[in-house]
Amino acid sequence: MACKFYLYKGMGRKSENGHPWIYSNEIEGYDGEYINGDIVEVYNYRNDFIGKAYVNDASKIALRIMTRDINEEINEEFFRKRMKNAWEYRKKIIDTSSCRFVFGEADFLPGLIIDKYEDYYSVQSLALGIDKYKDIVIKILKEDYGAKGIYERSDVPVRELEGMEQHKGFLSEPFDTEIQITENGVKYYVDIENGQKTGFFLDQKENRKAIHKLCKDADVLDCFTHTGSFALNAGIAGAKSVLGIDISELAVKDATRNAELNGLSDRVKFECHNAFDVLHKWSKEGRKYDVVILDPPAFTKSRSTVTNATRGYKEINLRGIQMVKSGGYFITCSCSHFMNEELFKDTIWEAAKDSRKILRQVEFRTQAADHPILWNSDESYYLKFYIFQVV
Repeated sequence: MACKFYLYKGMGRKSENGHPWIYSNEIEGYDGEYINGDIVEVYNYRNDFIGKAYVNDASKIALRIMTRDINEEINEEFFRKRMKNAWEYRKKIIDTSSCRFVFGEADFLPGLIIDKYEDYYSVQSLALGIDKYKDIVIKILKEDYGAKGIYERSDVPVRELEGMEQHKGFLSEPFDTEIQITENGVKYYVDIENGQKTGFFLDQKENRKAIHKLCKDADVLDCFTHTGSFALNAGIAGAKSVLGIDISELAVKDATRNAELNGLSDRVKFECHNAFDVLHKWSKEGRKYDVVILDPPAFTKSRSTVTNATRGYKEINLRGIQMVKSGGYFITCSCSHFMNEELFKDTIWEAAKDSRKILRQVEFRTQAADHPILWNSDESYYLKFYIFQVV
């Protein structure tokens, strides 16, 4: 018999409405025995069934719901069905040559991330309950999706909140982890062993394509360029000149290689700078561009640091706006869930006021559709992306 967990009166309403997480302070008690990582049954205070979840009492998120069908078993067939559903969805809505194959809770596989780079897969396990099924996931990737190689990138601090160690390494026979992919007509070298996250930021795929129409014959500045993705898209779209800047010398080196790979070295250049320092300096010097792009890392990963992050976002947006020629375009984004849409909007508005510029919104976008936003789980919504004309 499965162990049964019961929630306090008044608790679990979000989970009853579809949210996959239940926190430890919502649990009144349980009947039976369990080991962390086990599948247990979850009930509200009225003894109504909510779902089957995996349990980890070492985590604040003590229960993560896998199914709301009391008769559904969590086994190989369950994972095969969930992964098939995720794949069929992506085949309809996005170019799947390289894409996010499984996006955790939004694909009803909480704690599991799978990114596909051509025929190679990067797997990230963020929770103990998913770790127990890793062998099944690997088997399915090989048997059903023709994986030539699988690499684990569970080297993320969030695992420590689950009482787990960070880990990375091969989940298949070893292979060359530098893979060449093509996205929006741009070629990249992707290092799935040592690159950021699982190797590449796939979530901006459609946003990168959206800048093409703005960049023909333009002088473009791309800040926080990382491996040069926005800069290279500007170059492919016919920009007159592109300068990408990043604080990481390794990122600048990788971006320069990507420019060479695409035959863009004559027009797309990269330099190592701290964006905060250099934007302040260049804006004072009166440097101007037709298009300025800001794609910073998340300045906040918790509610407690939102105030400081807001100051950082305002500063770079202020300087970025100041460096756009009149009638030019300003592209800005935030990948932090805690910098919510309204707060980000207000921060940009304050920056525009202080720079004495008027912004005309061209487009608002979010993360690519292979990173679906589950309305029952607002944590799945994190990327905000604006295109403005500066007038």
